[in-house]
Amino acid sequence: MSAYIAPSQIAERQLAYFAGKHVLVAGESEDLFPVELAKHCESVSVFTTNYGYYRQLEPYDHITRVFGAEFTQETQADMVLLYWPKAKAEADYLLAMLMAKLGTETEIVVVGENRSGIKSIEKMFKPYGPITKFDSARRCSFYWGKCTEQVKPFVMSDWFKSYQVSYKAHNLTIKSLPGVFSHGQFDVGSQLLLDTLPALTGKVLDFGCGAGVIGSVMATLNPEIELEMCDISALAVESSKATLAANQLSGKVFASDVYSDTSDDYQFIVSNPPFHAGLDTSYSATETLLATAPKQQTKQGELFIVANSFLKYPPIIEQAYGNCETLNKTNKFTIYHAQK
Repeated sequence: MSAYIAPSQIAERQLAYFAGKHVLVAGESEDLFPVELAKHCESVSVFTTNYGYYRQLEPYDHITRVFGAEFTQETQADMVLLYWPKAKAEADYLLAMLMAKLGTETEIVVVGENRSGIKSIEKMFKPYGPITKFDSARRCSFYWGKCTEQVKPFVMSDWFKSYQVSYKAHNLTIKSLPGVFSHGQFDVGSQLLLDTLPALTGKVLDFGCGAGVIGSVMATLNPEIELEMCDISALAVESSKATLAANQLSGKVFASDVYSDTSDDYQFIVSNPPFHAGLDTSYSATETLLATAPKQQTKQGELFIVANSFLKYPPIIEQAYGNCETLNKTNKFTIYHAQK
C-alpha cells in the first residue's frame, strides 16, 4: 500500500512534469508527497488553508510552508500542483488567487478523485488558458495546463458571500468564503444548539466556528461573555472575523488543530463539530475534542454540542466528564451536555 492518497499516487506517476520546476502545492493536499516531490524538482512550497496540514509539514525544513486564506508571499514558483478541493467554489477561489499571484506562463497540474468533480477544471480553467487530461488511474485524473491570459488582480473581499440570519428578533449578517461550512444558510443543527443553550457567562469557546453563526448569536445574546472562536480552516477564520465585524461584535478568532492553540480556562465549550475531512467522513478530530475537553475548562466547565443522532458520542463524553445528558433531539440531530 502506498503511503500517499490516490491523487498523490497519480502525480507520482508523472514526476517528469515537475522536473526543473519551482512547485507551489495547494488545495486539498493531506499527505507527505510534497517531501518526495522536493527530490524531483527545484523547490517545493506548500500553501494550505488547513492548519493541521500546516503543522504536519513542520519538521520538513526544505519545504516552505504558508498557512492562510490568501497567498501573498514572494515566491519563485512557476508551477502549481493543485489538489482538487471538495468544494468547487473553493477551487475557483484558489485558481483566481494563484493565477493572479503567479501570472502568465505559470504551468499548472491538477489532480483529484473523479467523484470529486475534477472534470469541472476543464471549463473552470478556460479564462486562464489551455488545460488537458494526460492521465487517469485509481479513479483519479491528472491534468496539465498553462496560464496564457492576463489575470485580473485578486481581491479577497470580492469572494465573500453574505446572508442574513434571524434569531430571537436579532438580525445578523453572516459572511462566508467559498468552501466554508454553512455557506449561504442557517443550518438546522446550529439552530437547535442555540435553542438549547442557557444564558452564558465567562469565557466561551465556539469550536469549529465555520462562518461564525453560533459565535455571533452567542455574543449577541450574551454581550458580557469573553468569546473565542477557532477552526482548522483559514477560510473559516477569515469568514468568522468578517462576520463579527459585520455585526459590530468582538471576539478572538484563530486557527487551531483541535486544542493546539486554545486556552485552558473556558467556562463553556460550544460546538457544531465538523465530521467531514475531504470526501470521506472523519470523526477523529471530534472524538479528540470531546475526550480532552475537560482539560481546557474551568472547574465547573460545561460542554454543549450538536451531533447527527447516529453518531456514538455519549460514551466518549461520559468517559471524559463522568456524565452526559441529552437536552434536545430531532430525528436528525441531538444536543448533548456535560459538566465537570
